[in-house]
Amino acid sequence: MRQANRQALLQHALFSEEFTAADAMGSTGLTRATVLGLCSDLESAGWLQEVAEERGDGAARRGRPARRFALRDDAAVIIGIDAGEHSLTARVADLRGREIAAARTAVGGAAVGAAARVEAVRQLIDCVVEEAGARTSRRLLTVVGVPAPVDGQGRSPHGENDFWPSMNPGFVDALDGEVLVENDANLAVIAEHSLGGSEHMGALLMGERFGAGLIVDGRLLRGADGGAGEMRFLDVVLEDSRGADGVAALARRWSVDALAAGQESPALSAIPRGELTAVDVFAAARAGDALAVAVLNRIGARVARIAAILASLLGVQRIVLAGAISEAIGPVLDHARAILPEITSEPLPELIASSLGRDVVVRGAIEHALSRLRADPLELLGPDL
Repeated sequence: MRQANRQALLQHALFSEEFTAADAMGSTGLTRATVLGLCSDLESAGWLQEVAEERGDGAARRGRPARRFALRDDAAVIIGIDAGEHSLTARVADLRGREIAAARTAVGGAAVGAAARVEAVRQLIDCVVEEAGARTSRRLLTVVGVPAPVDGQGRSPHGENDFWPSMNPGFVDALDGEVLVENDANLAVIAEHSLGGSEHMGALLMGERFGAGLIVDGRLLRGADGGAGEMRFLDVVLEDSRGADGVAALARRWSVDALAAGQESPALSAIPRGELTAVDVFAAARAGDALAVAVLNRIGARVARIAAILASLLGVQRIVLAGAISEAIGPVLDHARAILPEITSEPLPELIASSLGRDVVVRGAIEHALSRLRADPLELLGPDL
């Protein structure tokens, strides 16, 4: 019973900036004596602190003021990691989710090897924890996002020519402390949902490959081995062996194909084919280059088809185009919106660009850690608290 009471009071503290015994009594149903006793225990353990009442009007108060308590936001830290194929991002936050420090570094893709990838993540965590001044702080939970399906034990299945396990080389066992590994697109949709998104929505990561995080009826869809949201079906539906290629890959591939077919592009022709990037294609399109505009329209048509499939199959109302390229996705989004009514019937999904840019996955990692903490604080803080 005492553990259940502690759980209830901790959950109240996590959702309150500060509170009195009366506030906690109303939220938890506990007696005043029980609340004050638990607050004393949690204060001694370092998780709560008593705060002075602020009175800005200078008026005198009659009687003894009610004691006020608050969660010690700095009692521990949570860490979010976006372990992408070519870059790693880390963020340290307090128990309210407020960012303390962040860091980013490049990594050598799938060829780097499992041990080197794990070590790169370890070093980045050490770096960002040092920057946060939290080397001696308790690391409550580290959430790692990876571009691969992840099962309930934090492991990725063999598949995609072993690309998945190379992206998730046993992080759940290799990193220190409590670790949760999750698919990056799932973390993206968690981040978007935290901003007030629909209870039926998807987040479409659009970098080198498309990947979807899906929330239906307010719940994250996972599937067997965490495979919900994998876009391999596009190879069949679109009759394209590289149907799951993302916006960055498509912009490069289709531009190079068009140039090889003899189409003219003053902007893109000057760039060696092997050095052409999606950034070049988007820049050329903004300058009015006809070939680049046609490529972006073609990508928009593909995005519209993906949106139509997801909306028809799962009933999602909103699809957020997410990832680093979301800041420039406007022309693609405009074309996708324009042709969506031509290829499917109402109700049409709302298509929007993410406002979180390249930080969407690491933001989702922090949100996921907070959700885990709020749902079951004793699991992370310790049953003997």
